[in-house]
Amino acid sequence: MGLSGAAYNMGLAVRLEGALDIAALEATLTELVRRHESLRTRFENLDGVGVQVVDPAGVTKLGVEELGPRQDPADQEAQIATWIRDRRSQRFDLERGPPFRAQLLRLEPQAHVLSVSLHHIVADGWSMGVLRRELSELYQAHLEERGSQLSEPDLRYADYALWQRSWLQGETLGRQLDYWRECLSNAPLVLELPTDRPRPAAASFQGASHRFELPEELTTRLRGLARREGATLFMALLAGFQAILSRWSRQSEVVVGTSVAGRAHRQLEGLIGFFTNTLALRTRVDEGDSFQTLLRRVRETSLEAYAHQDMPFEKLVAELAPSRDLSRAPIFQAMCVLQNAPAEPLNFAGLKTTAVSDDVVTVKHDLTLMAWETGPGLRLTLDYATELFDEATVARFAQHLVRLFEQVSQEPELRLAAVDLLSAEERHQVVEAWNATDAAYPRDLCVHQLFEAQVLRDPEA
Repeated sequence: MGLSGAAYNMGLAVRLEGALDIAALEATLTELVRRHESLRTRFENLDGVGVQVVDPAGVTKLGVEELGPRQDPADQEAQIATWIRDRRSQRFDLERGPPFRAQLLRLEPQAHVLSVSLHHIVADGWSMGVLRRELSELYQAHLEERGSQLSEPDLRYADYALWQRSWLQGETLGRQLDYWRECLSNAPLVLELPTDRPRPAAASFQGASHRFELPEELTTRLRGLARREGATLFMALLAGFQAILSRWSRQSEVVVGTSVAGRAHRQLEGLIGFFTNTLALRTRVDEGDSFQTLLRRVRETSLEAYAHQDMPFEKLVAELAPSRDLSRAPIFQAMCVLQNAPAEPLNFAGLKTTAVSDDVVTVKHDLTLMAWETGPGLRLTLDYATELFDEATVARFAQHLVRLFEQVSQEPELRLAAVDLLSAEERHQVVEAWNATDAAYPRDLCVHQLFEAQVLRDPEA
């Protein structure tokens, strides 16, 4: 397996102000790794097959680095950001392990930055909440020189993997596979979004995030619409996302991926491990239909997919064997996820803890819509491949999505083709600004004839 790319790294960074007990923090990390076998699991290559190897629990050392002489606050923040980015971008060697590391940057005697990184093969979004909660409790227990109040995990991740392998075979596997084969039969393999630059031969996974919000009143209307249709807020978001993807790509069928937590049993809730599965949601988008009709279709598609969610996505890809293209993800190139994993804060006793925003964005898809319920409103981000899109293009996509929700939440019967996506500024640009020119051009020729003439003048351009 060799070195794994940094595209699958995940983690957190936090600023710690106060008298940090580094020995207690190292003891905390050691206990965390002891409790969760995933954090000390390697993946060896045995005759071409990956095999999990759980290493014995040992002492987890915390790498400590010094920032250097005190400097201008702006320069210091830039150095901190660079340090975090460099740590998060370091690759994991999955054969040698471990798939987990923690590093500390000392800014001054009572100011530090802690960076914790994991490989996605051993953790998921839910795991990060478990990690924050246990770090907080274990650090306090070590400070107070007492045993922690955390109970031992009921299961090991290897137990879950064995159960899944023994259960998902034979007739059960056949039923799951038959559903997905039929569901994705003749589905469009490529989402033809207009891009700002040609697609490279191989994806670099470099990305960025555009952040925006749905205000309280709009979110309330959207929730109400979903509830009246027996749907969820996620289904309403997905329907809107697919409607805009369809409008931009001019495709009447859209396949969008989503994630499910995969923790249907209580014993799995407190484990750090990779339980998440990915579902491919295929929907027909007919511009003659109303948003209400589309939402009902998305609801039906989603419920059927949830009923067949146990089929591991990587196994589905292997079974369907689509022609592989290094420039794009297989099956779908856009995702929509409503995050509802427990958002546990990291709280170290005696310290002021402040999360440090991580500007390291790696993307495995062209476009991913992420949403978080923040009280009455919704906080959203569009993660996008920077080798394909400019930030302004993604911002316009977000504006179109919000405008669609504003209209259909008030008039669910509105035909999709009648939804007006252009803002006043965009309309002015298209109708007036682009038509305001004093340039001389042949008035007796059509546009396509002018284009042909230009091709003849400069065919290599």
